[in-house]
Amino acid sequence: MSASVLFDAPGPKARVRNLIYSVVGSLAVLGLIAWVCYRLYDKGQFAGELWDIFNYSGIRENILDALLSTLKVFALAGVFSLVFAVVLCVARLSDHKPVRWVAVVFIDLFRSIPLLITIFALWVGILGDMTPMWALVLGLTIYNGCVQAEVLRAGVNAVPKGQVEAAYALGLRKTQVTASVLFPQAVRSMLPSIISQLVVTLKDTSLGFMILYPELLYSARLIANNTPVGGVYPTVQTVIVFGAIYIALCLVLAWLAKFVEQRGRRSKAGIVPAEAKEPKEVVPSGSTDLTPVPEPKDAEPKDARPKD
Repeated sequence: MSASVLFDAPGPKARVRNLIYSVVGSLAVLGLIAWVCYRLYDKGQFAGELWDIFNYSGIRENILDALLSTLKVFALAGVFSLVFAVVLCVARLSDHKPVRWVAVVFIDLFRSIPLLITIFALWVGILGDMTPMWALVLGLTIYNGCVQAEVLRAGVNAVPKGQVEAAYALGLRKTQVTASVLFPQAVRSMLPSIISQLVVTLKDTSLGFMILYPELLYSARLIANNTPVGGVYPTVQTVIVFGAIYIALCLVLAWLAKFVEQRGRRSKAGIVPAEAKEPKEVVPSGSTDLTPVPEPKDAEPKDARPKD
């Protein structure tokens, strides 16, 4: 019987017990889903006319505009947060204590403040007049930049110290060591975590509905509250449609993170050392025959003494 480092392998009784728990849990989940579907059916939420609203061209254009607005904010916040993360990470690893402490305080402060409070403070004018889009972009940049800076710092600290010492031994300055040795390896090792945080950035764009930015969630609320069908508001249908859009976007980024991680593992495992071979005999220049010429057997040895 095989055993694991963390736990013992289950025996026959434990395997039967685990199977029973799995079957009972699955039946409970299926029963809950069936009960929810019955309640929705009883309330008339599966009526076809409630889903027909998404066939209107105006509704589809509204959803497309909201999707483009969401992707625009996500693209800007994603790029700015990565650039800001590099700046914060460099300051966090600085040899100058004042710079390092300012970076530490800034990162810990904005990681502790709820993101919605930061976005709302920027929108009401704490830094001057700002449109909802830029308030959302700047808020996402500050928060996610702080998180990404800690991710990069973890990747930098994971680089073996011997490589840094070797780089300094070659005469490289600290800036060159950071740019040429530390950051390339840190980004490569932490790339799945970086992309996972970008998934969080994408989901956090939904906070824009609190400052009246026309992203997906804001558009979903308008559709659900302003298009009643027979006195019934299509809230469930809107949640399902917009939820599916969010899930699809997040799955694409999650697949990208998984693809990058698997590709990185294959590239590391795909390095095959060259096989050792017998050294080849060096051929003198201008000569092609390496066969030694044997001396005649009856040859008399030459006298190396000088003649009188």
